[in-house]
Amino acid sequence: MGTDEEGTLAGLKGHLRAVIDPKITEHRGRMVKTTGDGMLVEFASVVDAVRCAVDIQRQMAERNVAIPAERRIEFRIGLNVGDIIIDDKDIYGDGVNIAARLEALAVPGGICVSRVVRDQVRDKLDFSFEDMGEQQVKNITRPVRTHRIMINTSGDGPIDKTAATAQSARPLPQKPSIAVLPFGNMSGDSEQEYFSDGITEDIITNLSRNHSFFVISRSTSFTYKGPAVDVGKVGRELGVRYVLEGSVRRAGSRVRITAQLIEAASGHHLWADRYDRELADVFAVQDEIALNITGAIAPGIISAEIQQAQRKDPSQLDVWDRIMRAHWHIRRFTREDLAEARRLLGDAIALDPANSIALSDLAFARHFESVFGWGDGPAESHARLGEAARKAVAADESDAMAHTALAIFDLFSGRHEEARRRLQRALDLDPNSMFARGYLGVSYGFGGDYETALPHLEEAMRLSPRGPLLVIWRLCRGWSAFTAERYEEAAEFATQAGEANAAFPDIYAVLAAANGQLGRTAAARRALDELLRRMPGLTASDDRLSRPFARATDRDRFLEGLRKAGLPA
Repeated sequence: MGTDEEGTLAGLKGHLRAVIDPKITEHRGRMVKTTGDGMLVEFASVVDAVRCAVDIQRQMAERNVAIPAERRIEFRIGLNVGDIIIDDKDIYGDGVNIAARLEALAVPGGICVSRVVRDQVRDKLDFSFEDMGEQQVKNITRPVRTHRIMINTSGDGPIDKTAATAQSARPLPQKPSIAVLPFGNMSGDSEQEYFSDGITEDIITNLSRNHSFFVISRSTSFTYKGPAVDVGKVGRELGVRYVLEGSVRRAGSRVRITAQLIEAASGHHLWADRYDRELADVFAVQDEIALNITGAIAPGIISAEIQQAQRKDPSQLDVWDRIMRAHWHIRRFTREDLAEARRLLGDAIALDPANSIALSDLAFARHFESVFGWGDGPAESHARLGEAARKAVAADESDAMAHTALAIFDLFSGRHEEARRRLQRALDLDPNSMFARGYLGVSYGFGGDYETALPHLEEAMRLSPRGPLLVIWRLCRGWSAFTAERYEEAAEFATQAGEANAAFPDIYAVLAAANGQLGRTAAARRALDELLRRMPGLTASDDRLSRPFARATDRDRFLEGLRKAGLPA
């Protein structure tokens, strides 16, 4: 739904008309009610109910063959036999509740049944069952013995467990896919279950706002709630490359949350952390931890994806691989790397012209080529930045990164207020966007509002303390300090930026100008020499020194500092 609401709704209605409704009628079922994207159906015969469920899942598997994994609509089905209460046209009771819980335990495309269902049909129908053991389900006091029907989608006969394992290994979506497993409640207090569930749900929601990821829904992830699970099996069953798991332990007024990001196929831990907090405000702590975890794991996933793309043979690269390789080149901030990123992104866009992530990255690469005078020169590269950013927003209006790319174009075109409005729109779409948060700080920094800029830049650094864009946020603290005439701080922040990535040219522009204004002639000259090595032939009137200062006096003091460092007019 997050990718294509109208298309998803149309697809769902098509499946109902072509498969679900006809099969219910064929097997003498009665539709009791619909509940959003679910339904409750009653059968007089358990044999009819099982036959109907299997027929539906087989036909759905056939209909999904040609559809990419991340765009498939798949159903889970739960079946139970039990007493019910009939009230008007609705039905109630534990028999209904258990069926609903069994549905939640099924994998997408699967069927889970209670033991009484299995016992009543196993001598009448030629299906195989896998015993899932006793499952403790919500609002049912006793454990429910659960079985999975082993469906053969290519024929009428049963299948063995070997075939079932192969069938459950789903193809991976092209972009990184992740399942967030329910965080375990280690407190020994069942009343704290809501807190661990809330952490999990918030992380899923936050990750889902990042259009770079394919995130398994809450309802599917929570089918793995309970005993420890095999992460590799989760990866195969759900078709995900990464799994996040964790635990919550509460003792008195303190809570400890642990989380770890795992590559499902290898079991390799990509990231892990622990959070200890006072529980003065449960919901505030829940929100804070969920944001911290989301911000920390996103760079870890992208880093793993970049490494995987770099290991591939160039002839085997798909669209996502090209984007990941371009990510790596852009964030090195050299002339050669930005040119290679443009080439890779051009190939990706040729294969998928409406890929908003590729278009946003292309805009980002064009931006730095414009700032440093590389590529097609400042004016032409800036114009192409705007073109790519507008296409990114047109391709996906709900992509925070696309809006941020267009905000950068507005900012460096002198439209500060418009840039901030668009950055706020990006943050409305994805409150956890380090990219949008950081550039909001950049806009205030160049606007001369030092006190407002710093919290945004520090938040961007907190969201991604080891990310490749750290150099920008540290450096823009330097720009902000410079516009506030705090030259000592400007030089210190620029030096810290150099520790993150010494190749970034603007580090030396800030260092030269700040030291020039402080009268530190030797330090200013050293910084200027480094700047000239990266931007040869630079003069004080060069377009390559155009930065989005909102106040002319700030630009004048910047150029004055460079002249004091020895930059020719």
